[in-house]
Amino acid sequence: MTEPVDFKQIFQPELIKRYDQSGPRYTSYPTAVQFTTDIGESDYANWARQSNQEPIPKSLSLYFHIPFCNTVCFYCACNKIITANRKRAAPYLDRLHKEIEMQSTLFDPDRVVEQLHWGGGTPTFLSQVEMAGLMAHTRRFFNLREDDDGEYSIELDPREIDADGIRFLRDLGFNRISLGVQDIDPEVQKAVNRIQPIDITMEVLQAARDNDYRSVSMDLIYGLPKQRLDSFARTVDTIIEAGPDRLSIFNYAHLPHLFKPQRQIDPEALPSPAEKLAILEMCFEKLGDAGYVYIGMDHFAKPDDELARAQRNGELHRNFQGYSTRADCDLIGMGMTSIGKVRGNYMQNYREMDDYTSAIDGGHLPIYRGYELEPDDKLRREIINGLICHFTLDTAALEERWNIDFSSFFGDEIKRLQPMQNDGLVRIKSDRIDVLPPGRLLIRNICMVFDRYLDPEKSKGRFSKAI
Repeated sequence: MTEPVDFKQIFQPELIKRYDQSGPRYTSYPTAVQFTTDIGESDYANWARQSNQEPIPKSLSLYFHIPFCNTVCFYCACNKIITANRKRAAPYLDRLHKEIEMQSTLFDPDRVVEQLHWGGGTPTFLSQVEMAGLMAHTRRFFNLREDDDGEYSIELDPREIDADGIRFLRDLGFNRISLGVQDIDPEVQKAVNRIQPIDITMEVLQAARDNDYRSVSMDLIYGLPKQRLDSFARTVDTIIEAGPDRLSIFNYAHLPHLFKPQRQIDPEALPSPAEKLAILEMCFEKLGDAGYVYIGMDHFAKPDDELARAQRNGELHRNFQGYSTRADCDLIGMGMTSIGKVRGNYMQNYREMDDYTSAIDGGHLPIYRGYELEPDDKLRREIINGLICHFTLDTAALEERWNIDFSSFFGDEIKRLQPMQNDGLVRIKSDRIDVLPPGRLLIRNICMVFDRYLDPEKSKGRFSKAI
């Protein structure tokens, strides 16, 4: 069980500076860097078949990638297609419908879909007719819940939807939304090519409340060009006053060699490391004073939100969409670049539209790479998930489940944790490892100790920095 702590205990500037290094976000372990093209459609079909034969098959989680955006946000690192031509969605949806049909044949029809998520891109690039068709087709081939107890969410650009659209999505079955905001300062918005008047965002938020959405999350980004401590403080104050159930405050990672749109950003306009750290500290102070709980990584939630309750009760999970309150489902990723996880193993669809289209038109699932976990991978994944979700690790229970002596099996890792213990990030006991308050913000660093694939030198240009 994870207890909330004072944000002032978490934020330790000197430790942050010392440990601020590049590393994975661990939405999966092993990370996608380890995926290989040796894994293909037949492997996936075999995993699905085995998952159906488990004594109690897991519930399902469905992810749909809608890659289209009307305009490009310069900071964006997502896989997307920039176009103003809405007709481009129709042929993609035809293939996505076919993928739904092919995927459904692999899984027992009585397996309930506990989670459903549309991401992008901008899902509301689609027309209401197209969105209704996609949901109806999904319901036809998968066992969607008829009540409101599932976790059915969608990512929204407030510029692409109005109050009627919010009501329409609620009627489709969505009960959670995530609103992209990033920063309300006009100068910053211009610098990143995302002009979004705050009134538009607030209208969408109010519409979500009027239509009884169970959770509303907002995304902010710190470290953007033209951002200053005082300007972002106004953004945070405005968002706190609006009172979303959850907040994600992401660190902007400037990696123009990997993400072409970021080449439009003037690096001289980015805040200095010192100001960036001051911005983050301000966020912690303001959110703490407002009563938000730090969930981990970039996520905050109100104490009565499902996310915070799940963490307190030891029921929090992590997947490719971030933190989740649901049990560890089998995840079916659909659409170009989507990643799934079935029977604990990973698979990813083709990233390029032409490759995705060719596979579907040829009657094949569009899987081009994946990863089948070894027992050691599964053990380390359990450790990393435990640390990143609950800030504690019951090593005695691990020893019993995995028939190992933890201190011997992970002798090297314990040695590498010793400096962190000396710095007050963790406390190592004979039967457990606890992440102390200063270690919560640096949880990626702690998890990296247990990542047997990680090469710190090679990770510098591939992953974002921890802070």
